[in-house]
Amino acid sequence: MVDLESEVPPLPPRYRFRDLLLGDQGWQNDDRVQVEFYMNENTFKERLKLFFIKNQRSSLRIRLFNFSLKLLSCLLYIIRVLLENPSQGNEWSHIFWVNRSLPLWGLQVSVALISLFETILLGYLSYKGNIWEQILRIPFILEIINAVPFIISIFWPSLRNLFVPVFLNCWLAKHALENMINDLHRAIQRTQSAMFNQVLILISTLLCLIFTCICGIQHLERIGKKLNLFDSLYFCIVTFSTVGFGDVTPETWSSKLFVVAMICVALVVLPIQFEQLAYLWMERQKSGGNYSRHRAQTEKHVVLCVSSLKIDLLMDFLNEFYAHPRLQDYYVVILCPTEMDVQVRRVLQIPMWSQRVIYLQGSALKDQDLLRAKMDDAEACFILSSRCEVDRTSSDHQTILRAWAVKDFAPNCPLYVQILKPENKFHIKFADHVVCEEEFKYAMLALNCICPATSTLITLLVHTSRGQEGQQSPEQWQKIYGRCSGNEVYHIVLEESTFFAEYEGKSFTYASFHAHKKFGVCLIGVRREDNKNILLNPGPRYIMNATDICFYINITKEENSAFKNQDQQKKSNVPRSFYHGPSRLPVHSIIASMGTVAIDLQDTSCRSTSGPTLSLPTEGSKEIRRPSIAPVLEVADTSSIQTCDLLSDQSEDETTADEETSSNLEYAKGYPPYSPYIGSSPTFCHLLHEKVPFCCLRLDKSCQHNYYEDAKAYGFKNKLIIVAAETAGNGLYNFIVPLRAYYRPKKELNPIVLLLDNPLDDLLRCGVTFAANMVVVDKESTMSAEEDYMADAKTIVNVQTLFRLFSSLSIITELTHPANMRFMQFRAKDCYSLALSKLEKKEREKGSNLAFMFRLPFAAGRVFSISMLDTLLYQSFVKDYMISITRLLLGLDTTPGSGFLCSMKITEDDLWIRTYARLYQKLCSSTGDVPIGIYRTESQKLTTSESREIASQDWTSSLVSRKYSVNHLKSQISISVEEWEDTKDSKDQSHHRSNHRNSTSSDQSDHPLLRRKSMQWARRLSRKGPKHSGKTAEKITQQRLNLYRRSERQELAELVKNRMKHLGLSTVGYDEMNDHQSTLSYILINPSPDTRLELNDVVYLIRPDPLAYLPNSEPSRKNSICNAMGQDSREETQL
Repeated sequence: MVDLESEVPPLPPRYRFRDLLLGDQGWQNDDRVQVEFYMNENTFKERLKLFFIKNQRSSLRIRLFNFSLKLLSCLLYIIRVLLENPSQGNEWSHIFWVNRSLPLWGLQVSVALISLFETILLGYLSYKGNIWEQILRIPFILEIINAVPFIISIFWPSLRNLFVPVFLNCWLAKHALENMINDLHRAIQRTQSAMFNQVLILISTLLCLIFTCICGIQHLERIGKKLNLFDSLYFCIVTFSTVGFGDVTPETWSSKLFVVAMICVALVVLPIQFEQLAYLWMERQKSGGNYSRHRAQTEKHVVLCVSSLKIDLLMDFLNEFYAHPRLQDYYVVILCPTEMDVQVRRVLQIPMWSQRVIYLQGSALKDQDLLRAKMDDAEACFILSSRCEVDRTSSDHQTILRAWAVKDFAPNCPLYVQILKPENKFHIKFADHVVCEEEFKYAMLALNCICPATSTLITLLVHTSRGQEGQQSPEQWQKIYGRCSGNEVYHIVLEESTFFAEYEGKSFTYASFHAHKKFGVCLIGVRREDNKNILLNPGPRYIMNATDICFYINITKEENSAFKNQDQQKKSNVPRSFYHGPSRLPVHSIIASMGTVAIDLQDTSCRSTSGPTLSLPTEGSKEIRRPSIAPVLEVADTSSIQTCDLLSDQSEDETTADEETSSNLEYAKGYPPYSPYIGSSPTFCHLLHEKVPFCCLRLDKSCQHNYYEDAKAYGFKNKLIIVAAETAGNGLYNFIVPLRAYYRPKKELNPIVLLLDNPLDDLLRCGVTFAANMVVVDKESTMSAEEDYMADAKTIVNVQTLFRLFSSLSIITELTHPANMRFMQFRAKDCYSLALSKLEKKEREKGSNLAFMFRLPFAAGRVFSISMLDTLLYQSFVKDYMISITRLLLGLDTTPGSGFLCSMKITEDDLWIRTYARLYQKLCSSTGDVPIGIYRTESQKLTTSESREIASQDWTSSLVSRKYSVNHLKSQISISVEEWEDTKDSKDQSHHRSNHRNSTSSDQSDHPLLRRKSMQWARRLSRKGPKHSGKTAEKITQQRLNLYRRSERQELAELVKNRMKHLGLSTVGYDEMNDHQSTLSYILINPSPDTRLELNDVVYLIRPDPLAYLPNSEPSRKNSICNAMGQDSREETQL
């Protein structure tokens, strides 16, 4: 045991308790070796190098001291010149010897000793093995010339008055200044100093040249004119400025030679300096320089981060951002990694923008560039995605990295982020405001199918406008449409509002109706003070509180409005019973002033007319009178509210026997069990109890479960909604959910067909001939076009083809660029479209942000661009609630108790209501709905040029028919070449005629294809002429004439019919449909109360949440089911 213990090595000293108490006494016997690092830095030379060169602050002090010494030596030289008496005579000894006093000599010797010692020491510390490199440097040579003679004069007194060119120390001072500035920038961590350094070098070079020339000429002219320093300065300035008066000139050959040498030096040195300065200036113009810290702390600014800046994006941002009065003093700093575009540079040179917009070329991923933009002091940072890239996921990845970098650098800076793909949203949940392009795009496309022109409605609401567009137009619809487009969403606290303060303690519908009747504003939603959720039309049971935040639609916000009361006499003549009879509606006049523009809302009371009074046809009525409308109650009465329990679908219980056969689908209402991406809002909608196999979802292929191969065979009761997209992305979830929302009755659900490619055969198989709407999503594969505006080329041409083939089909298109909307449903000879194009150009020249609004496809809601919603992100900086309200209107978010957007159509039975104010009252008193606008369709009037063109076409057609036909003028035949060959031996056939409003002219120049066919037929007829009788020849001539006169519409119709026959499809559902170009549609947002209702008007409504009217027991049961389903869906969520 003893041997074993003796063999066990002892513990190291640091692990033994005895050594901890008594100290380590056996470390000498330890075989460990202590290693010291960086011993090379402990030498005397390294310590000196650390103090004089490496250390930034100490090196800066040394260089500052050296710079002061050089300036002191130059100052002593000037003092010596001023104290010296000019000697008489022209001897050369005056050049080599000067009069120097003893104190002055002592000071110059001291300065020379210190300078020489410092120069030798720095040369020793920077020595790297080549001694000649240190000796032959120009600063070292100048130092030897200026210092060694003074040191020699210490030991040789007779040399004390020897002339020494001390003025050359100015060049050493310049060199010391450059080194000092470099150390200064290193010490304060300033990186962008190249421009400052170059300007400083240029100025110091000029000063050194002038100072050297002054001192040199003054000294050399000691044997000439005896010039003083001021005369030498005058001569140098006149000479270097190329003026050359000639009153002061050098006399001696030495001074003349010196001037020539200085001019040569200036011609060599200065151009080099100016070239470097110009190069740096151009580079700074490209990179944008810096945003000063002082301005960032005293002024407010926002930062716009983009991957590539285009002129359209820039102008949309600037116009929308500076449209708000309180943002006029803000600066906009643009941080972009690419060089500034030529068009962008031209715009930013305009004085209106050059004083407020700063362009910085840099990356948001670099802290240095974020520091240049002063991101930590910014009021907000807008990060936009590049939607013009083919790979949108890659664009989102870049946006995510920019957002992370900004959040890491400036955690307190509010972030406004635009993302393209919904599956990437959860990476930037920390951002204050996020707009996902595909979410909004597909939601608007879906609502366009059930609420026409929803995309136009949302676009107009999120654009800032004064409502002055189209006011100079002769068209009445353009005036009222442009005026109503100025309505926007605003907010105000109820107790601080003139609009709504009197409605405290009353129901929401009461406040909404009376505020619209009295002030013309439309109250659409509220928010409790202690709640972040916005409620759109919470219904008549919601009681208004003093601290509620009210959201309303108006031309301008209340703070910018001035109110004037009506004349007291007029007010006394107004009857009090304004709910019944032909009384005048007491709608007050408002002057809504915004900035310098005053908009007078006229007296909107209903004026007495001589026309007939509309009334309901009631049975047994003895007199004709206008039916009454119940008043809107201050507090809701349950019995007066016609609630509709959409959960039970009582209307669907009254089904017929045929409907019962199709009820095997067994719809249920609940939350979708799966979510396609993280961050999607759960929506209560119609579901199937059982999951349908994937093979049954293929419309064009049969499977073992069904044998249908086209949409017609399925026998759908409702019309189809076809979505033509390039890929089936996650964004389609936001298209399907609004069309399957729980508040939509089952009998109104439209089948949805996804078409990933759209050749004619696939279009016909999927039922395009009996579809309600066709939605065309912009193709991502066309984003790689060389010209940006060509990104929509494929989509536009495909839609134009669909428009020609199926002219009555309602096509809803999404484009990338708003400017390309003018090509939708393009007609080269449409004079009305040309007039609208001129109007658009005039509005753009006036500075309108909505110049494109008068384009007929946009006004009708048939086309929109997702880039129009960029203003939604910009507006959220001033109105932080706009994104939430827009998501609620589109159905992207659902809040308990919040209403939803829907629409109703005005029929003949509804025209007794007469005005928009009475409709407002009727809806608020009966169902609790709040109307917010009207979608109106009118017949398009033809212009004079169009009517003349059509008249000329009819006259030409009649002339040709008289020339070539005698007995067959009553009909017109439309046949193909194959059908003509089959009719050679047949008897007379029945003929039919189709009249089209927009039929093309019968001139052969307009139909080269028909002319070519007719020429071919003429040759064939000439060869076969002798074989036919006169009757047959006349018949063939008529057939040729009918083919010649056949319109393009008929050709396309026959093409489609022949293709359907070839595919084995029935042509019953397809007829030669007339296009809808004879009508125009537009939106009236929050129209005046006296606006007359017209037949087929579509009224936009915000309907209260049906779940809010259920009994107390029922919601608890259903909410528990919904919560359980929601939990299951959250657990099963996958990316």
